Amino acid sequence: MQRHTLAPRAGWEQWVEALGLLWHTADGVPYWSESAFYSFSAAEIDRIAEASEALYRLFLAAGQYVIEQRLLAAFGIPDWCVPLIEAAWESQPPALAYGRFDLGLDRDGTPRLFEFNCDTPTSLVEAAVIQWFWKEEVFPAQDQFNRLHEALVARWRAIAPRLPAGPVHFAHVPDRLGEDTLTTAYMMDLAGEAGLATCRLTMRDIGWKSGPGGGFVDLEGAPIGVLCKLYPWEWLVAEPFGRHIADGLCGTLWIEPVWKMIWSNKAILPVLWQLFPGHPNLLWAGHAAPAGAYVRKPLLGREGGNVTIVKDGAVLAANGGRYTGPVVYQAFCDLPGAGGHYPVLGSWVVDGEAVGLGVREGGRITTNRDRFVPHVIS
Repeated sequence: MQRHTLAPRAGWEQWVEALGLLWHTADGVPYWSESAFYSFSAAEIDRIAEASEALYRLFLAAGQYVIEQRLLAAFGIPDWCVPLIEAAWESQPPALAYGRFDLGLDRDGTPRLFEFNCDTPTSLVEAAVIQWFWKEEVFPAQDQFNRLHEALVARWRAIAPRLPAGPVHFAHVPDRLGEDTLTTAYMMDLAGEAGLATCRLTMRDIGWKSGPGGGFVDLEGAPIGVLCKLYPWEWLVAEPFGRHIADGLCGTLWIEPVWKMIWSNKAILPVLWQLFPGHPNLLWAGHAAPAGAYVRKPLLGREGGNVTIVKDGAVLAANGGRYTGPVVYQAFCDLPGAGGHYPVLGSWVVDGEAVGLGVREGGRITTNRDRFVPHVIS
């Protein structure tokens, strides 16, 4: 893996906006960065893909272990959600089964897992669309690890026969920068390309109808048979209408399913290490601070909030935030890089298959302001 600098395209803002990336700059600093790119050898890409698919299998085993051993209390999941999660894990309702592994390459090039973003993974448009069109214009002779768009269309097509009749509803929270809005619109396009009818609404537009024939409904009073949400499960179950998810009247199929509350919770990291100690793609993780260098993370934190890195007894980096409650500890992986150029690899999987890669670089703790940098296979 090598980092290269280059001059951004003239008028690049208009290029990426035309493709839907409206949140390309924050406070005058580019989030989508064309001033650099990363190159990987084919062997490196193979190693990242193999590690991602191996990690997916580990998560399957860890999820089964959590269910069998009834460990959900350690995840801070509300008691009333536990039967829903257990039932969904057992029945395996239709799902996109997609997500983004955040990986670091250690000093010998081994991919190491930081966490799995599999409930509402972001940077989807950047990884699937924007960097591909950048490559086609800037480096048309090069390749890129990027089958994400095609894989998601194929997955929608595969689960379509198992979905309830009617349109697939897509819900998100209105956001000032438009990231959630445009990401949801892109996911709707993917479903539409797979031949599905779609309908968009915001989370506050979701209603509940009591009595016979009731359930979740949209603004027109139409039943919501399938809801693809860009909204975390831990937030969803805390909504005033959240308890209705467990109501016998609720006939809504959720994408992604409620059992994703297991995988998206960082309490899964110590379980993985307990089951697979010393696995080359895992980092030590536990519920008490170890000796040496480590990272402290909240169970349900996002975008680097309330993460602290400690090395040699001193705080190497720390972020504030609004996430409180239980934490886990993970061994510190000292990434190659310097200054604001510490790359984290977002390895995308769909139904257990590695299908694409996105690179974010910034400080030692990745936040929502760190740059998305395109890549090529050289």
